[in-house]
Amino acid sequence: MDHFAHETAVIDAGSMIGRGSKIWHFAHLMAGCRLGDECNIGQNVVVSPGVVLGRNVKVQNNVSIYTGVICEDDVFLGPSMVFTNVTNPRSFVNRKEEFRQTLVRRGASIGANATVICGLEIGEYAMIGAGAVITKTVPAYALVYGNPARQHGWVSRNGHKLAFNANGEAQCPETGERYMLQAGACKFVSV
Repeated sequence: MDHFAHETAVIDAGSMIGRGSKIWHFAHLMAGCRLGDECNIGQNVVVSPGVVLGRNVKVQNNVSIYTGVICEDDVFLGPSMVFTNVTNPRSFVNRKEEFRQTLVRRGASIGANATVICGLEIGEYAMIGAGAVITKTVPAYALVYGNPARQHGWVSRNGHKLAFNANGEAQCPETGERYMLQAGACKFVSV
């Protein structure tokens, strides 16, 4: 076995787990889910059939990742954050054929107790604040929070808020990476 699974974890036959991944206490990986290499699945996490997690995805405690969710590499899912997969659920109406896809792009972070309504895309390196309710697609590098979530600026790949000058240029204070605002979107330029 090239991954670690705590003895209380339930891993259904047919789930695929990448090398170096760790599955912790009381997690449940259902048949048909796929985890990339070096993922970390926290306590009491459920990964449903058809879910795809890229390399180095960190899922904190008490997260349910429902069918239809795809997370690219280096995504962070904060404690108790929530995904949905149907827009109008009813217990007495079977809507399994209506599951909507949610795509979380590379490097994005979703804060604790945030809720992501299905059918949206979270852009690469976006930062979703704790408790946010995401009701629309989030652009790459956007900083969003609130209920409903609204954009409050832009962040670098390392998660620092960017301060753009009059020319639409900003620099990450940690890495020195440069960013540009072009046509209302934040673009990574160089180191």
